[in-house]
Amino acid sequence: MRLFFRGMIVIMLSLSLAACKKKLEADELGVAITEGGIYYTQVFMHYEKNIYPTTNYQVGVPVPVNTQIKLLGIDDATINIEIGNPGQKVVVKNIQKHTGDTTQQAFGKLFAKQQVNLNQFSALEKENINKGTVSVGMGKKAVTTAIGYPPITRTPNLSANAWVFWRNKFNTFIVNFKDGKVSDIID
Repeated sequence: MRLFFRGMIVIMLSLSLAACKKKLEADELGVAITEGGIYYTQVFMHYEKNIYPTTNYQVGVPVPVNTQIKLLGIDDATINIEIGNPGQKVVVKNIQKHTGDTTQQAFGKLFAKQQVNLNQFSALEKENINKGTVSVGMGKKAVTTAIGYPPITRTPNLSANAWVFWRNKFNTFIVNFKDGKVSDIID
């Protein structure tokens, strides 16, 4: 009977350790990702209660494109950042079923060592990127910069002509494209 209980304890410990988040080591982070490094946001983001889920809800505290952040830590499910110097600590939760990305891939979409060159965009696109909004006439790259990436559960391919975003946990909106430009927005 004792052996049975010991065996059960070993199994339970093994399962609980397997469920723990794994801190990524330096050689697992990728060439451009360094804990303690300074990066810039590549998309307009919003966070609530110090959490930014990569599901990309369009509500909460705004974080404009080209905002400086410091990488505090990264594991297989989260990216811990500090916005400002010193500033607000935020946890980026990679919701892989909505991004299709590993945490490192999500990091690469959200942050980079260099700022986004806004000169590649039209005046209309720059205005919307700075506000975190979308309007008719914007190109696809400008849309992802202005409001981030749509969840793959509703938009499996960025070559599609309709992208579905979540305004919050309960409401969505659709950005329609024609010839690579926003043709209308259905809220």
